[in-house]
Amino acid sequence: MHHSYELFLETSDDTDIIDISDQVAGHVRQSGVTSGLAVVFTPGSTAAVTTIEFESGAVEDLRQAIARVAPEKLVYAHDRRWGDGNGYSHVRSALLGPSITVPIVDGQLSTGTWQQIVVLDFDNRPRRRRVLIHVHGEAG
Repeated sequence: MHHSYELFLETSDDTDIIDISDQVAGHVRQSGVTSGLAVVFTPGSTAAVTTIEFESGAVEDLRQAIARVAPEKLVYAHDRRWGDGNGYSHVRSALLGPSITVPIVDGQLSTGTWQQIVVLDFDNRPRRRRVLIHVHGEAG
């Protein structure tokens, strides 16, 4: 059994980190899959998907860690070539990756108690982000 869903997120130009756990869990319930996998993917090369405890301290710690690893103010070859100023966004996205896979057990996502699924938008302009959710598995 396979089900596909889409989410659309409106983002700003400042490393948005958006909790989508409830939407993903709702689509898993809607699918009827009780044993399988949920794949969460965002198309594009300036966003990412990961998990974190979605509370303000951990979210700010993640935002600052990402800024230390790939600072905005560095000179990036991408920016020299294209002039769009978002070279840091591409590097941040590549480091975290565009997708995660979460096991489904007994019809529930197998995330930890304090683990939420988040989309990160690193681009330097507001975007309408598309998030794909593919639920694969068995019902019953």
